[in-house]
Amino acid sequence: MFSKFNKRVDAIFLDKNSSDFNISESVNVILSPSLYWVKKVSLPVKRLRDVKGLMESLFEDILPNGVYSYFAYKRDDDFYIFAYEDKLVIDALRNKGITSSQVNNVYFAQSEFSHVTEPIKINETQTLYEKDEILVVVPSTWVSNAQEMDLKDLTLSKNSVALKQFSHLVNDKSLYALGATGLLLLALIASEYFITLQKTSSISSAKDEVFAQRGLQSTMFQNRALLKDYSGTHERQTKLRLYASKILNLKLEKDVYLSLVELKAQKLKVEFIGVKKSDELNIIKELKSQNAQFESTLKDERLRLEIAL
Repeated sequence: MFSKFNKRVDAIFLDKNSSDFNISESVNVILSPSLYWVKKVSLPVKRLRDVKGLMESLFEDILPNGVYSYFAYKRDDDFYIFAYEDKLVIDALRNKGITSSQVNNVYFAQSEFSHVTEPIKINETQTLYEKDEILVVVPSTWVSNAQEMDLKDLTLSKNSVALKQFSHLVNDKSLYALGATGLLLLALIASEYFITLQKTSSISSAKDEVFAQRGLQSTMFQNRALLKDYSGTHERQTKLRLYASKILNLKLEKDVYLSLVELKAQKLKVEFIGVKKSDELNIIKELKSQNAQFESTLKDERLRLEIAL
């Protein structure tokens, strides 16, 4: 009589380029890295609840404009922190034929495929690839020996989130409710503010101790120079992800196809075959919409692009 409560719930992998799903029962959804942002960080705190108050500030320099939710879990001595847009995920589900009522739990590829040592194919053009213990989506032409994705025997972790369907909306009713509880919240916020100040002071002291233990440079000037190098690397990687995603999602004419994607000397080199002048204009228009710096050459219906990172 309890069999329906013990029935296994199937899992699906959701990417912006996924094919439409045809399901009649609830499913667990594993999000592709294209639908969230993730960082692996080491912080001078031990408890997960102490990290939750810091997550928004840890992402503030890299996230595009939007309304984000945050999530974190701890693995060994490091924390994995996530930022995602509920509306973006809900829209992606709806576009693939899945309603919110059909979603059992939502997971991140980062937590569910952390045990995998080989690249995993998402589709014919995209592959999951691990770089510095972070899963990213790259063109399949960049990797070899990628294995097929198999979700049938996958045991899901406890790191799930619930999507907020109206996180992007603020209506009059919400404003009245906020106003009614404003005085009470003010007292709570003031209390939290002083607690945060104490935690900030504690973290600052712990940070200095960690710097000394890890043998970092003795002056802030030297450390800022290191940070500038790392920030430059991160900026290039972000651009690479953005431009590669834009290229892979281009709506090409029937006879136009992508023949080459290559990363060389901080430039993304791309070649299309079967390109007419009108096709070239459309492709260039899409790249310019991302403020990409590039050079293009069209010869014998071969369009070659060199995009600076």
